[in-house]
Amino acid sequence: MNDTPRVAPKSPSEALKPVAPPAPPPKARRRRRSSPFLSMLSGLFTVALVLAGVIGAGIAVVSNQSKSPGPLASDRVLIIPKESGLTEIAELLQREGLIEHPLSFRVSAMMGGDWHKLQAGEYLFKARVSPQEILDIISSGKVVEHSITVPEGLTSEQIVARLRDNELLTGEISQAPKEGSILPDTYRFPRGFSRQAILDRMARDQRVVLARIWERRPADLPVKTPQDLVVLASIVEKETGRADERPRVAGVFINRLNRKMKLQSDPTIVYGIVGGKGTLGRPIQRNEITQATPYNTYVIDGLPPGPIANPGRAAMEAVVNHSRTKDLYFVADGSGGHAFAETLEQHNRNVGRWRQIESTRNQQGSKPPASETVDRVEPPPSPDNRTEAPATTQPASDNAGAPLAQPAGVAGTRARAFDASEGTARDPLLNKTFDLNSPKQVPQLKNP
Repeated sequence: MNDTPRVAPKSPSEALKPVAPPAPPPKARRRRRSSPFLSMLSGLFTVALVLAGVIGAGIAVVSNQSKSPGPLASDRVLIIPKESGLTEIAELLQREGLIEHPLSFRVSAMMGGDWHKLQAGEYLFKARVSPQEILDIISSGKVVEHSITVPEGLTSEQIVARLRDNELLTGEISQAPKEGSILPDTYRFPRGFSRQAILDRMARDQRVVLARIWERRPADLPVKTPQDLVVLASIVEKETGRADERPRVAGVFINRLNRKMKLQSDPTIVYGIVGGKGTLGRPIQRNEITQATPYNTYVIDGLPPGPIANPGRAAMEAVVNHSRTKDLYFVADGSGGHAFAETLEQHNRNVGRWRQIESTRNQQGSKPPASETVDRVEPPPSPDNRTEAPATTQPASDNAGAPLAQPAGVAGTRARAFDASEGTARDPLLNKTFDLNSPKQVPQLKNP
């Protein structure tokens, strides 16, 4: 039996019915053309990517060069002139052999933001310093500092002369400060610093130091004002250059003040004659010992009206921390210091010993050490110019029958004449860097 299904025959009407054609395929969408603006953006983006790559590589190169050791073979001091721009500084550094690539240096400065911080001045650059280290130094203002040493015991006029002769300082000084108002010390400053500014700093330091020392003064100190302390300290400063002797020398003068004795300090004679010039340049003459001046403590009672120099910190400390002795006299002892005595008899024996030392040295043709001639030099052999009395001379007496106050350093039998000869070979204040203490003009005085 055939299982195939049988299809019924179509009717004539069904066979003649038209068949619908298949649907056409969908039309493809036409691509829209991109606008010129979008094309330009695309191109710019591509260029930017390329530029970013180039810039990044350039930054890497500049950064590497800025941190690499430079060509400088040895340490060098270089002055960056005022009003120099970044370009001028870069060219200067290249000419002086500190950098090799000025453009790289400028780019590094602008990248780091240091270009507007660069400061004029004098700078020290170490060997092989890198460009970045150079930028750090110049932008931080770490300039080279110089120093000037002002020794203790100079007058204000001498100190001003020293500042004026220093070519690293600038500006004028209208007038010398008051005597004793500035503190001797070593002061540091950059090239081109103002002379007046240095003086102002010295004055400020002196006020601070004096105030601190004055607060620690003992209650029985016969000095009633800070200014009087400076006056006495200036005398102590001129009498000895040995630090270990200052308190004892101060004690001698304080004992004399307490006993109403004249101080009879030779440096006050000199200051009364030449003032701020500070030195006679020769021994004191006999008639000058009794020459009346406001500062001559052989003539006046008590302290002079003002300081005779600018004392240092140690001399002011010595006044408030003076030795508690009964000493009233002192004279050179031949070892660079002084022999102290409580009585005139003891002092005359010390003077005799010193004369023996002087006589021996004169016979041998030797000179005393510089530390021993802090403020006294031997007088000329001419008897008309000697300022010492015969050894047998007895001191005069006052109305009470007691010996009159004799010179603190030499008493009635003066061992040597005094000469405030700062700046000579015998001057302990002399140093190798400065020697501005010798006077330019010394008053002409007649021999007695």
